[in-house]
Amino acid sequence: MILLEPNSYVLEETLLARFNSEKHEVVDITLVDFDNVIYHVQTQAEQRNLLTLGVEMKYFNEVVQYGANEILQREYGPYLSSSASGQYQITLEFNLDSLPEDKAGLAKHVSMLKRNVLASPFVRAFEYWESQQEGAGPLMATHYREDEAIYVQAQQDRVTVIFSTLFREEVDRVLGRVFLQEFVDARRQASIQNAPQVFYSSREAPLEIRHLPGLKQDESVGYVSFVLFPRHFADADVREKTISQIQLFRDYLHYHIKCAKAYMHSRMRTRVTSFLKVINRAKPDRTTATSEKRTATGRYFRPQFRQASASPQLGGESEW
Repeated sequence: MILLEPNSYVLEETLLARFNSEKHEVVDITLVDFDNVIYHVQTQAEQRNLLTLGVEMKYFNEVVQYGANEILQREYGPYLSSSASGQYQITLEFNLDSLPEDKAGLAKHVSMLKRNVLASPFVRAFEYWESQQEGAGPLMATHYREDEAIYVQAQQDRVTVIFSTLFREEVDRVLGRVFLQEFVDARRQASIQNAPQVFYSSREAPLEIRHLPGLKQDESVGYVSFVLFPRHFADADVREKTISQIQLFRDYLHYHIKCAKAYMHSRMRTRVTSFLKVINRAKPDRTTATSEKRTATGRYFRPQFRQASASPQLGGESEW
């Protein structure tokens, strides 16, 4: 089972192609990432050396209160533009004539924009843990999809991350339960004892968020709780890896559910094809049954029917 990359590969390739192009051309490209994030890459005809990247995130106003603007300023300060307009909450501008030497690194870094913005509640929770304050920190909710959200809360010795995910089809619901139960049971294996603790519940929300209004509670909703301990975020490098991987949990889960469905459908099609071959082999060969036959002397003959005379001995039935 593969792990998804935290960056947008298509955005990285699009930007790198524009950065490495010797001739500045007019482009107008719209890209879509996970969680309905939209990227708009554009250059104007009158100013082709200026490349503009507009980003639309429907949950941006939520993550702003957790420090998203500070992260944007730290990571993309030289390229941030204050002329964000329309549907785009974030705008980056690149002068194609004065790019740094490491153009591939710049394209890679910009393709991590969604990951860095969504990391703000996790960073705020880890900072609360480092401050060693008493009691639980604020509960931070990010509604990154319709009817789905990520809840992050820091405590003195741990950080709890809760995903609410929606299974719109009955098959997805069944497969989702199987996958999530494996997450719960996998920590028992000796090889992955360092993995975070995982809890799964269907319909009923965990205690940490049960008091929130408007929670959907039916068979189509599942709640997955990850308990992160200091070993998952105390070190800076481990912290960044933890943020990247846990953000993609929802996409990882539904991606592998679709892969499992595609595999089962391919196996069913293969089995149906083999059954049809068996049925076709069982059909009698009509050409052999009606072919002409020879006698011992080599003469041809064909079987013929004749009508028997109606007699009391034969009972008026036909015979050969």
